[in-house]
Amino acid sequence: MLDGGDEDRSSCSTESSAGSGASSPEDSEEEEPQLAPPTSVSPGLTVIKTNGQVYTYPDGKAGMATCEMCGMIGVRDAFYSKTKRFCSVSCSRSYSSNSKKASILARLQGKPPTKKAKVLQKQPLMTKLAAYAQHQASQQSSTKKNLSVEAFDWGRYLGDGDVAGAPVSCFKHVPMGKSWGDISEGVRVEVPNTDCSLPIKVYWIAGVIKLAGFKALLRYEGFDGDSARDFWLNLCIPDIHPVGWCAAGGKPLVPPQTILHRFTNWKSFLIKRLTGSKTLPPDFTLKVQESMQFPFKKQMRVEVVDKTHLCRTRVALVEQVIGGRLRLVYEECEDGTDDFWCHMYSPLIHSIGWSRSIGHRFKRSDVSKKMDGQMDAPGQLFAKVREVDQTGSWFQDGMKLEAIDPLNLSAICVATVRKVLADGYLMIGIDGSEAADGSDWFCYHSTSPSIFPAGFCEINRIELTPPRGYVNLPFRWFDYLKETRSVAAPVQLFNKDVPNHGFRPGMKLEAVDLMEPRLVCVATVTRVIHRLLRIHFDGWEDEYDQWVDCESPDLYPVGWCQLTGYQLQPPAVGTGCRDLQGAASKQRKKSQQYKGQKKNVLQMFLRYSSDVLQIFLRCSSDVSQRFLSCSSGWSHPDSKPLSICQRGSCPSLSDQSACLAPW
Repeated sequence: MLDGGDEDRSSCSTESSAGSGASSPEDSEEEEPQLAPPTSVSPGLTVIKTNGQVYTYPDGKAGMATCEMCGMIGVRDAFYSKTKRFCSVSCSRSYSSNSKKASILARLQGKPPTKKAKVLQKQPLMTKLAAYAQHQASQQSSTKKNLSVEAFDWGRYLGDGDVAGAPVSCFKHVPMGKSWGDISEGVRVEVPNTDCSLPIKVYWIAGVIKLAGFKALLRYEGFDGDSARDFWLNLCIPDIHPVGWCAAGGKPLVPPQTILHRFTNWKSFLIKRLTGSKTLPPDFTLKVQESMQFPFKKQMRVEVVDKTHLCRTRVALVEQVIGGRLRLVYEECEDGTDDFWCHMYSPLIHSIGWSRSIGHRFKRSDVSKKMDGQMDAPGQLFAKVREVDQTGSWFQDGMKLEAIDPLNLSAICVATVRKVLADGYLMIGIDGSEAADGSDWFCYHSTSPSIFPAGFCEINRIELTPPRGYVNLPFRWFDYLKETRSVAAPVQLFNKDVPNHGFRPGMKLEAVDLMEPRLVCVATVTRVIHRLLRIHFDGWEDEYDQWVDCESPDLYPVGWCQLTGYQLQPPAVGTGCRDLQGAASKQRKKSQQYKGQKKNVLQMFLRYSSDVLQIFLRCSSDVSQRFLSCSSGWSHPDSKPLSICQRGSCPSLSDQSACLAPW
């Protein structure tokens, strides 16, 4: 969940700032959204209403839950992860990392929970979760200041190169991302010679044996097949130079002491060895420095999604820029604690006035005018979206689709178009878990790679999360559309482009934990489905995995944090953690920020009632009995177009003739 501070969340404010240059009051005022009829559920289900938010459950007794970390009591189905043991991602990770022993000790001593449970009716659940998440984040921040955590060493983690890292060319938004084509295995460079007893700094030539992001496994010339002295270095650090740099600058080239005895004429050896070889471009260092310049500056004003109400935006100020990542502080925050991290190319930030121009909700600020030194960020600095033609066949309110849940990025869910905005933008709601006031609707562009046509998950063998409380399992789109009297969004309206991104399963990288976007973590690509990537955070359970687009600005190559100075979160390493492809066994013992045990998934589910377990097992039934079990399916591009279910026993999917073959 997105953490945030306490504030009134009873409704999604539609006011605008009088002096922000974003919207005028008359532009931002709008009627409350007309919600589509609730999901078809069994009349025997228990319905729980919490300050306008409606939830349904298969079993009324299973409707409430207590957070095992903080003791907060709330709606069970709104708790984090599949196990529903914690009220937020912060509680879950804190419990796994360092709070388990303390919690048990407190119980043995008869102490109350670390935070008293609040009365559910007095405050919306999202408010409590956001408040506790902010409290937890501040606690972790204060703890970090008192601890000296050893920097994570990618070299030890990658070992001898058996673990692959995603190439820099996969990340067009990072420094050198578009200029990495000349870097390959076999390139020679001049680097400091650490195998030398001389009192001055000397250099020697090394060859690139393996590449992993910005990191290169190097071997000094003269060692030939001996890998004993191989070492990892970031190719973009100032100490790496093209061959010839020492000669031009009068720097000494000295062979490593270990192999000094192998040759008597090292000059002849180098001439023979380097003839015909490649080295770095002469302006490589200059290109690195230029690519590290970012256009966003401190005190620039932007519009960014409100982390406490996803359906609206707020004005925020750029407080910090690190490697293209922005720390934004919401305009009304005086102490700078109400912040939000994102990349400068993130679809979550926009120029001042964007909300007004497309009809998006916007929270008015009490700040009447810009302070000295503040300026609106120029529009050309923001990521551009593709222009679309909204005439003719286009998205309509109430159409069904599949979408990545912005509050649970490990899940692709059944969703509904709730409102069509200008310039191709859509407000999307997750079926079965929407707040009554629409405060958890999320804005996606129609070309967003995070929304998919009905049937996408079935065809690509991805688990589709059905609406909460939906009992007709296994979920079938045809049955659901008939029950809800709705239609699916036409397939041809979705983005089918699949770039040649270069990602492969098993590749290592550095990825933002989008549930806590200030964190960049060691991660692995576990699945590649066209342009969609499944990102696993090393050392953590699979329930924390996230679906991310291949062109997401929240993915970075190995070594990005070292290059930019951003703090990298190391993997959670402890007893029972998953085997990280053998790489973890090659590491020397080091201090970690997180320590957690991998729980057995089956044991988790057995803790709950047999009814819940049966529902889970029904959801996991053979996919062949789902979407493709209907009498008709999607047509192949070369065959005669088929409409869905000609017999009339299933509802039509809006007269679709396009197919899902591109996915």
